[in-house]
Amino acid sequence: MTETASERAPLRQMMQRDRASSALGMVVQVDEPARAVVSMPVRADMTNGFEITHGGLVFALADTAFAIACNEDESVTVAAGADITFLKSTREGQVLTAEATRRVLAGRTGLYDVTVTDETGDVVAEFRGRSISTRRQATD
Repeated sequence: MTETASERAPLRQMMQRDRASSALGMVVQVDEPARAVVSMPVRADMTNGFEITHGGLVFALADTAFAIACNEDESVTVAAGADITFLKSTREGQVLTAEATRRVLAGRTGLYDVTVTDETGDVVAEFRGRSISTRRQATD
């Protein structure tokens, strides 16, 4: 059985409480400051009427990797905005992987790029996220 985001240790509290990522079967593979890698198998219930992966779920995978990468310290950091470009469709049975990398951090704002690939390494989507650090502190 594959570990989900909420089952894999030692995940930060942020991901242990992330029910959406867990329900989607996401697995955190890398959790480093300014970088994260998250994978997700595409299930039948993740496809649209054309039997391809629903774009919103590709976005959710990229957004999860972005969230992990941009929460580098005890400050709660959230998305200020994000854009995605879909480049290749995928189907049930494939595994998608999102790799997020910080491009720039200036004060409380950051810019992150996320590349989503399929199991063959083909690029499925490119995501760019903009973050803002709040004055709240993460509680463990």
